[in-house]
Order: sequence, then structure tokens, then C-alpha cells
Amino acid sequence: MLLWNLEARDLTLRYTWKISRNASDVKTNLFVTVGDGQAQGRGEAAPNVRYGETPALLQEQFQALQASGLDQISSVEELSSLLSQHPVLPALRFAIESAFIHFLCRKNKQTVPEFLGVEPVASAPTAYSYPIMDPGKIAAFTQEHGLHRFEYLKVKVNQESGLDMMTQVAKAAPQRLIVDANEAWQDPDSLMRFFEGLKKLPIIMIEQPMPSGLQEEYLYLKKRSPYDLFADESVTDHADWDLLQQQFHGVNMKLMKAGGYLNGLAILQKTRSLGLKTMIGCMMETSMGIWSAIQLSHGVDLLDLDGMLVVKDEPFKLVKEEAGRLYPVEQP
Repeated sequence: MLLWNLEARDLTLRYTWKISRNASDVKTNLFVTVGDGQAQGRGEAAPNVRYGETPALLQEQFQALQASGLDQISSVEELSSLLSQHPVLPALRFAIESAFIHFLCRKNKQTVPEFLGVEPVASAPTAYSYPIMDPGKIAAFTQEHGLHRFEYLKVKVNQESGLDMMTQVAKAAPQRLIVDANEAWQDPDSLMRFFEGLKKLPIIMIEQPMPSGLQEEYLYLKKRSPYDLFADESVTDHADWDLLQQQFHGVNMKLMKAGGYLNGLAILQKTRSLGLKTMIGCMMETSMGIWSAIQLSHGVDLLDLDGMLVVKDEPFKLVKEEAGRLYPVEQP
């Protein structure tokens, strides 16, 4: 019989994390541990209210899963069957699945890339994200956090200050830039006017500028956009792939949305099979979740795995960052 445990931790952030729909100074994440007295594995859940996830709800779902026989499973197939019969939200599913896979790997003296059948990654570059802020504070923020060391930078924007922020970031840092609107715009024509203001800046791509429900608007926008469009909120643990291919040039896969290593891999494979570009992103996570994302990063076009760098006093130290690159140190 396996021993499962779920612990909630409040993570204080180094500064106010503001995106187009909310702002926060503290995040509450959940940490799953599973073991048999000899080996153990750990996994992280970062609940996101955009997808109806709260710490309290995930804790309730975990308790229900325990009552349904979670401690009796002995294989990934049995775990998948249990989760099919008793579904939980994706962030919790990822925490449970990753903890169990980490446990199996330790028990069988196997690496996680070996278990998943992927190429191991010794290090990977990451973007670093600017939260929405007063554009006049961009230069000081860039200097304070040493952002020149990253290969590329990502900027959270809204309609009100987005162009001013992008302009100030480009003045403060020479790197290529990702624009992340988190669904802030409501129509493609206003977006095109925003794009016009960006034309002299070194833009890599635009991430999810409009709500995922604006299907026809995305079809219209893709035909006219001078920049690659990447889906984020439009892809969770599933997607309308036929439609998505017509709306976007790439997909940002996040393990917290995908609900686990196995589905995350499937999403990356499907993305590539459609000729779309790949990206791996994160929520506000510790190095436990980021470690897992790095394991799938071989051959991925863009990585945005800076969540652990925003957490003040990050507790686990499973990944180190040096000169804008992430180095996995120890398996969770």
C-alpha cells in the first residue's frame, strides 16, 4: 500500500505579479508526496482560477481520490484508470501523476526521461517575464533583476499600457521579445492597431491576445497578423485541433493545464504533427514543477519557465538558474 500526502504552501512572491486579469503577491500551491517507506516521489499543483482551480477545491478532490483507492494503485495504467473514473482538475492530476512517476523512477532506478521515452536535457534557456507595471519603472526593474542575462524576454500587457510597456522594455533591454496579453483584447482590429505600434520592435510572437472563445476573430486575425500567434488559454488538457491549426502558429503547453507528463507529451507531439511551433510555459511554480517541464523541453522552440524565479525564498532548489539557463539539479 502506498502512502500519499498533500500539503499546501503559501509562496510569497518577490514583487506583485500582475497580468491583464488579476494581480497577486502570494500564491498557494499544493505538493503531493507518495512513497512506500523505501522510495518516494513528489509533484506540484499550481491552482489557476482561470480554469476554476482553487487550493480548497483541489484538496477536496484529493481526499475524494484517496477514499476511492488511490493508495492501492501500482502502475501508471491503474492510476490513469482511477483518474478516468474519478476526474480531478488538471493541476492536481499533474501533481499526482508526476509524483507517482517520480516514485516509480526512484524505485526502479530509472531516470524520468528514460521512463517517458524522451531525450534528456542538461540545461535549457528560459524567457523572463515582466508583470504589468508603470512603464516608467521598466528600466529600474530590468536593472534590479539583471534581465540582460536572459536570451529573450516576455512582457505581460493590457490594452491600456501595453504599447508603452513594450516600448520601454525595448529601450531597457536589447533582447527579442514575447508579447503576452492573457486574452486582454476583444477584437482583432484594435489588435492590428497595437501591432502597428510594435513594428520597429524585435517581437518573436504574440501569445493569446484575445479570449479563447473568439473563434471567428482568431481565424480573421491569423490571416492578417504580421506576427506568429501562440495559443495558451485556448489549449488546456484538450483542444479543437482542426480549429486551432487555422487560428494559431504555435501552442504553449503547460503541464499544469495538460494534467500530466503523458498528456503534455501528447500535446507537444500533436502540435508538431500539425506543423505548429512548440512552447512550454508554466504557472507561478517552484522548482519542483519547473524541473518537470525541463524534462520535456528537448526540441521545443520556446521556453518560458521563470515561475520559480519570481518565488521569494524558493523552497526546494531542484533547479538552478545561471546566465539565463536552467539546470535541473535533483529529481523531485
